[in-house]
Amino acid sequence: MTQLTEPVIALRAATKVFTNRDGERHTAIRDVTFDVHAGEFVSVVGPTGCGKSTTLGLISGLAPATSGTVEVAGAPVREIPSGLGYMFQQDAVLPWRTVLDNVAAGPRYRGASRASARSAAGEWVAKVGLAGFEKYYPHQLSGGMRKRVALAQTLVNEPGILLMDEPFGALDVQTREHMQDLLLSLWAENRAAVVFVTHDLTEAIALADRVVVMTAGPATVKDVVPVGLERPRTVEEIRLEESFLEVYRRVWDSLREEVEITRARGAARVA
Repeated sequence: MTQLTEPVIALRAATKVFTNRDGERHTAIRDVTFDVHAGEFVSVVGPTGCGKSTTLGLISGLAPATSGTVEVAGAPVREIPSGLGYMFQQDAVLPWRTVLDNVAAGPRYRGASRASARSAAGEWVAKVGLAGFEKYYPHQLSGGMRKRVALAQTLVNEPGILLMDEPFGALDVQTREHMQDLLLSLWAENRAAVVFVTHDLTEAIALADRVVVMTAGPATVKDVVPVGLERPRTVEEIRLEESFLEVYRRVWDSLREEVEITRARGAARVA
């Protein structure tokens, strides 16, 4: 897919170094460079602990880059950019609020009236398949239902950029596939620019336009693999297609060595 516009997200040689209380320095990511364009869905994969989440932190403005540049909408990231949504692996559903009030919290925080916020929340509760559960509390919901609430919380503000850090990682396989299909159908409505971190190669490929493969930590970009599968997609069906398997093989061929390096380092520490 040829991109004719400036990227919405641009990282150029982005490096992040953390310093602990003893003054020891740890490089989490090093010289990370990639772009995400408007309406593009980019998955990021890499070995455990390589720095994928750190990359999202730089884009979100939650952590500044030590060196290099990170830009969103053409401007350097110095704080949380406007129009950005972030969905974490651990949901931010508040236990003392109902489903409706959890989803309405974002619009209220942004200045919407109570009536307007609850109206928007009601629409999104229905969109994620929870109509009839508006008055339920989180402890009354299954894990998959809580994820639907978290997704509605994120999308109710209609972000132009969506960062997702292994949001479905704790779900069972069937529930995860349902959530992936739901995400694709909702994303198709407004085509936010998405950066989706995952350990699951099937998930990464089924959702994305491109897959960014990162090296063992400190991570840098090893490969960027175009997916090229037609949309709309159904995850359960597309993962059985030969074209999907071809992309899977290329991504795994690129990632395999990095996973082995990470495993070897872990074994060395135990020894």
